[in-house]
Amino acid sequence: MSRIRTLPDPDHLPALRTEFAHRNPALGLGTIEPPPRILLLYGSLRERSFSRLAVEEAARLLQWFGCETRIFDPSDLPLPDQVEGDDHPAVHELRELSLWSEGQVWCSPERHGQVTGILKAQIDHLPLAIGGRRPTQGRTLAVMQVSAGSQSFNTINTLRVLGRWMRMVTIPNQSSIAKAYLEFDENGRMKPSSYYDRIVDVMEELVRFTVLLRPHAKQLVDRYSERKDQDQPVATHVEKAGLARG
Repeated sequence: MSRIRTLPDPDHLPALRTEFAHRNPALGLGTIEPPPRILLLYGSLRERSFSRLAVEEAARLLQWFGCETRIFDPSDLPLPDQVEGDDHPAVHELRELSLWSEGQVWCSPERHGQVTGILKAQIDHLPLAIGGRRPTQGRTLAVMQVSAGSQSFNTINTLRVLGRWMRMVTIPNQSSIAKAYLEFDENGRMKPSSYYDRIVDVMEELVRFTVLLRPHAKQLVDRYSERKDQDQPVATHVEKAGLARG
């Protein structure tokens, strides 16, 4: 059983004015081959989940920009520590998807002024390190929120804190959709608006940062404290060349 959601109408972008959009927003910053790998997480299990619908719009744009996307379905994800050793297929799949990714998109509804438990549970299932691998460290991150009421930034501010804690590179731009119930049509597609335009801006920026940083990902997360703990002395250029010091 795969928990990767099928993206409906992936090539249909009715709200996008393509004459104003760069097909390759990272042109000149690095190669887009292989396609940047982006994992998208959302924070509501409602049948008409606006955070999921917003993530789907983001995924369509990312694919149009040349990325490979995967949307994780958290509907059977257990609570953290509910299953001994986190030994649950949904947890394993989420962690593998995070390891697969080069960048991520997190979108949560604002509930009681904060992120939902559904979104936080997904993040809580991603350890800083597992089996010598790091599921989030060094990856780029875009944060988004949807609100039932007026414009708010509580949720995306919390997501930024979480992204920093998970050692991710959170991009400067962000998306907050107010009164989200007015922004999507009966088919679940986002209407043309400044809110949609902001999602385009954010996804363009995510692609740029992901492509720009991908050749340097290992160096950017190389840490003195970890080298010390693992007893891995730094190899100087001279030592790498096999030359003796005079």
